[in-house]
Amino acid sequence: MAAVIISGMSESKAFISGCKGPTITAEEKAFFAAERPWGFILFGRNVGEPNQISDLVASLRDSIGNPDAPVLIDQEGGRVQRIKPPIVQQYPNGAAIGEIYRRDQEQGLRAAWLMSRLHAFDLMRFGITVDCLPVLDVPIGGSSDVIGNRAYGYDPKAVAEIGAAASAGLKAGGMLPVMKHMPGHGRAFVDSHHKLPVVDVAFDELAKSDFLPFVAMKDELMAMSAHIVFTAIDPENPATTSPKVVREVIREHIGFDGLLMSDDVSMNALAGDIEQRARGIVAAGLDLVLHCHGIMDEMLQVARVVPVLAGDTLRRIKAVEAGFAKPDGADETALREEFNGMFAIS
Repeated sequence: MAAVIISGMSESKAFISGCKGPTITAEEKAFFAAERPWGFILFGRNVGEPNQISDLVASLRDSIGNPDAPVLIDQEGGRVQRIKPPIVQQYPNGAAIGEIYRRDQEQGLRAAWLMSRLHAFDLMRFGITVDCLPVLDVPIGGSSDVIGNRAYGYDPKAVAEIGAAASAGLKAGGMLPVMKHMPGHGRAFVDSHHKLPVVDVAFDELAKSDFLPFVAMKDELMAMSAHIVFTAIDPENPATTSPKVVREVIREHIGFDGLLMSDDVSMNALAGDIEQRARGIVAAGLDLVLHCHGIMDEMLQVARVVPVLAGDTLRRIKAVEAGFAKPDGADETALREEFNGMFAIS
């Protein structure tokens, strides 16, 4: 495949990579320079103290010679918050936002916007530009707590409205959101980090619930896939590696034409070795393979099989790169006081 130019750089590949620790090693630096991931993702193992985070973000970008390379993180609040106190405050989970919404819809949407706007204040200081938020999954009774209180609630309309407010808050702060986990992870009865969830529910029922928040937010620029089998659509393959789910549900029914990345390729819901999984993700029609764990042998396997950015993926990449806006200039102290007052956080 011919090389393409991305933001002035050549041969960026269709994957997002993590790294092993709080600094990048010489081996990682050489790998990134040679294989050119489009972006990077941080986890708790990468977080030490403020200057270290900023230095790591800068060194990741420097390794591929792109000062604007996207750097992602899962900073939801609750139990999924990679940067924690005392570096930033502890934020409530999605269910707590949903509880305010159920009492007062306007206040709930304000709380969702405020929390995301505060995430942007926190993260942009370190150069982190993409938050893997909102969680648009709609759980059902008895489902695995892998989503659990990360979800805004059980009403798909409420989830959609709160998710839209959360996305708006990030964008107001100069960041971009990633919707997850498309087309819906709420019905999983096992944790997809460890086992493959299988959902035996008719398409019409899924369309009225699980898919609905994603339809409502189909014009967002980025989404992350779900490692879940929907037997009504493709009984053999999880959404992440199913051309049928990607084409018929995500692209056609939901109408999402944005950048679609996989959930972590290392998760054991996916079958085969890492190279086979990455091949399946590309073959299914996803735009990017996400590899999170910083394990070099796995990173090499991913890099071997992902393509250079081209075609529709390149078009979507360009839309994302053009989608970053300057922060709105809001008063952080005032917004933080307002938000913390909603939750009696001192």
